[in-house]
Amino acid sequence: MENRTEVLEFILLGLTPDHRERYTFFVMFLLLYLASLLGNGVSLVVAVAESRLHTPMYFFLGNLSCLDICYSTVTMPKMLSGFLTEHQAISFVGCLVQLHFFYFLGSGEGILLGVMAFDRYVAICNPLRYTVIMNKFTCLLLAGATWVAGFFHALMHTTAISQLWFCGPNHIQHFLCDIKPLLKLACSSTTLNLNLLNIATGCIVMTGFCLTLFSYLYIISFLFSKFQSWKSRWKAFLTCASHLTVVALCYVPVLSNYLLASAGESAKREMIITVLYTAVTPVLNPLIYTLRNQEVKSALKKIFSQKHLFGRI
Repeated sequence: MENRTEVLEFILLGLTPDHRERYTFFVMFLLLYLASLLGNGVSLVVAVAESRLHTPMYFFLGNLSCLDICYSTVTMPKMLSGFLTEHQAISFVGCLVQLHFFYFLGSGEGILLGVMAFDRYVAICNPLRYTVIMNKFTCLLLAGATWVAGFFHALMHTTAISQLWFCGPNHIQHFLCDIKPLLKLACSSTTLNLNLLNIATGCIVMTGFCLTLFSYLYIISFLFSKFQSWKSRWKAFLTCASHLTVVALCYVPVLSNYLLASAGESAKREMIITVLYTAVTPVLNPLIYTLRNQEVKSALKKIFSQKHLFGRI
């Protein structure tokens, strides 16, 4: 029987080997993480606490905030600890757990953005039937399907990675356990894993992207057929501006990172793109929705005024 060495832990090399840069990055990413927790936490509390926001749009926005909080927490604490230690070790099981939740929450967010685009399509193109189509059961079903699809998509990748044999170098050229950096270290065939990454992840990403694309094509077509003036068309389309901005922030880096994936791509390029949708996007999402949405700003003022009143009593 052939002796085979097994890798029991990996070393995450992080964003930079320069010790002087590490402390700067630590402060910068700590602020980003705290801003993500605060911004998404406030958005989630407002969506739950304010009865006027108990609508399908804000229900999905609450789910998005919850996903962003969890998504940041899966990646950022480990990244931050890596800036303060010489060698950032992670066990094989710990690596699989991080990879699972990274893909679970990331793919769930991609699908959810497609669901939110469908919600905007119904609200604009079928306003009289909006409450009938997007009833409580439908919203719960769509949100539940988003979380379940993300979970099983991640489980598929985690199971496939767990079957690989890692025998040699254990240094991951990344700040987290992602599939492509791990495939570079595998001593067994990675053909199945690359096919799953291209086909399954491509299908997940493209499902949300196509749902968003077709929803907005229908919205644009509807606006041109129903409204004669550009002012009316633009006013109606502005209700989708926040969602479109978030879609661009999410899909552009993800599409460039995962479609037509290969194990030999530039590690530096992958890390920069990953930073965009793991550290930056979760911070910008609540800012975009809060700053561009009058209803959310009014709800925030109401909540803070009530707290001030109770404080004086």
